[in-house]
Amino acid sequence: MTQSLIPLLERIAISLERLAPPQPKIENIDKYNCFIWSAQNNELTPIQNMSFIDFHLLQGIENQKETLFLNTYHFAKNLPANNVLLWGARGTGKSSLIKSVYHEVNSKLSTICPLLKIIEIPRDDIYSLPILLRLLKPLSYKFIIFSDDLSFESEDRDYKALKSVLDGGIAGRPENVLFYATSNRRHLMPKNMIENESSSAINPSEAIEEKVSLSDRFGLWIGFHNCSKDLFDQIVTEYAKARKLPISKEDLIAQANEWSVTRGARNGRVAWQFIEDLTAKLSSG
Repeated sequence: MTQSLIPLLERIAISLERLAPPQPKIENIDKYNCFIWSAQNNELTPIQNMSFIDFHLLQGIENQKETLFLNTYHFAKNLPANNVLLWGARGTGKSSLIKSVYHEVNSKLSTICPLLKIIEIPRDDIYSLPILLRLLKPLSYKFIIFSDDLSFESEDRDYKALKSVLDGGIAGRPENVLFYATSNRRHLMPKNMIENESSSAINPSEAIEEKVSLSDRFGLWIGFHNCSKDLFDQIVTEYAKARKLPISKEDLIAQANEWSVTRGARNGRVAWQFIEDLTAKLSSG
């Protein structure tokens, strides 16, 4: 090798190092409890203050609250627990419940059990789950990996990667990790996608089985539905009571229902948005 080639090869090596993804790493795992996983940087970004609604303020989803709380509590206590899919109408409290349950369980067990930690993984980074699991497996903490608004479209093969992770593959799912996901779709993919696969497949039943098998990997399915007017009024009333807003119940309900009409929906998210707006108006005089 001539001396003149050495600088060129060194520059090529440096360029390749820059193009290669950074080595996976975990920092500040002892200092923080909430993180967002970045597949691009192969690292966890700590979140100092994750916003959440108090567990006891969530109204109209008592069965869902109890089911998810017990599953998370059992996990924290080193008892068997399931991966969970929370599915249903938008704005009905799916992601809010995950964050509220996480804080509620931690508040009850932090003095006698290791703290749970929660990691949000963006939908587009699902393919990197195996990397994240390898980083978490040897750690002494327990982790809930949370993916919000999870769904898959035609030609999207990330669902196979997720299916393998939920099953655990040969290595098995790490005992210190659970996967919680929210979706508007019960089977994580649109109905027409399943129907198209069925119509074009040699064996339609096998095609459908392949498409719905991902959701079957979740041990718990928790459904959410739009609320009635009475329930919407109850949710708004509880939020206003917690905020100690100076407004009569009659005016509160009237304004809340006018707000819901302009939004075209009655659900927990709309109720919370109304309370936020009303709080600001009442505070500003």
